[in-house]
Amino acid sequence: MKRTTLARLPWAILAAAAYFPSAAAAFSPAPACQASDGYAASFDGRRTFSLHPDDLEAIKTALPNDPAIKAAYDELIRRADKALAAKSASVMDKRSIPVSGDRHDYVSLARYWWPNPANPKGAYVRRDGDTNPDVESNRFDRTALSRMARDADTLALAFYYSGERKYAEGAARVIRTWFLDPGTAMNPHMNFAQAVPGVSNGRAEGVLDGASFIGVIDAAGLIAPSGALTPDETRALESWFARYLDWMLKSANGKAEGKASNNHGLWYDAQVARFALFARKPEIARRIALAFPKARIAQQVDASGALPKELARTRSFHYSLYALDAAYIVADSAACLGIDLYRTVEKGRSLRGATDYVAAYRGRGASWPHKEQGWPADMLDELLVRADDAWGPSAYPRTISGDLLLRHRIR
Repeated sequence: MKRTTLARLPWAILAAAAYFPSAAAAFSPAPACQASDGYAASFDGRRTFSLHPDDLEAIKTALPNDPAIKAAYDELIRRADKALAAKSASVMDKRSIPVSGDRHDYVSLARYWWPNPANPKGAYVRRDGDTNPDVESNRFDRTALSRMARDADTLALAFYYSGERKYAEGAARVIRTWFLDPGTAMNPHMNFAQAVPGVSNGRAEGVLDGASFIGVIDAAGLIAPSGALTPDETRALESWFARYLDWMLKSANGKAEGKASNNHGLWYDAQVARFALFARKPEIARRIALAFPKARIAQQVDASGALPKELARTRSFHYSLYALDAAYIVADSAACLGIDLYRTVEKGRSLRGATDYVAAYRGRGASWPHKEQGWPADMLDELLVRADDAWGPSAYPRTISGDLLLRHRIR
């Protein structure tokens, strides 16, 4: 601490800090995300952006004596052991060949598009909210991408809580296979994502598939102390994301998705900002954060706090929460740059207002006045835990169970 800062502190605080280490800790600042370094400085070199050191450290301390956390941990280890025993997912697993002829290109099918009953061999038609099961088939990469992201996250958390190196090595293997191994790595673009047979070989909406990469970044950071990913491999991973970011910013599909005025635009911003931080290009993340109030909050949130573009969907409450999920990720990335989007108000619109709008329907799903195929109660509770982190404590109901017990502490 600088001398000039010490001089301003009351004598009693200085005395307590000098003679009682616990008192000194009580006056230490909370861990802060510092631009492209994330939480590394306060998390033993773990460069995370979403996983907070204070939460995970508190959970780790409570684990031996808290039955609920212990049960969540046991389930985590069960899933981690299963992931360890499995072959790592890659884009080489799919049965189809991209139109480019390069199996390293990611390919997926648009979720809500189906064969036309009136013309089965013709172009597909859209059925909003009705998922075509072929999306998850091994003809495409979507399932492999989801498994890769899930396994990386599971193994990294298992390493953090257990201290067993085998889990860090497993997470590194998963990441290495998808991003770094020349024989299996995905090319850094989504040119052929969310294709629609008879309509398009790949659409702007396919950029959304890359949202799963956000969690992988934290997984890589969480295993850093193990050295399972070497410094050269970490730099190579940053380079992969720099190239992917370049594609998002310059490709036709990337630029078109950035112009989307619904949850797709929010998820575009969430990805660009986070990938830019990880790729050590904070100026790009800053540009997204500074534009966000006018470009997104003022345009996509109305005076009541609703998100009108999401209300038009057949799963309107789900998509309202999904859109806010992306907005929170942007706000978390912005906080790493000293920009507070959680408390920003633009033309009377704010993330707080949008959160209050959905929070009002907790336990009142039957009162929701718009279309919703299935009430996402757990999704709302998870969002409100994050909202309580942002505006709390005790700003919103804090219901934590299952896997959330290993990510957010109970207060």
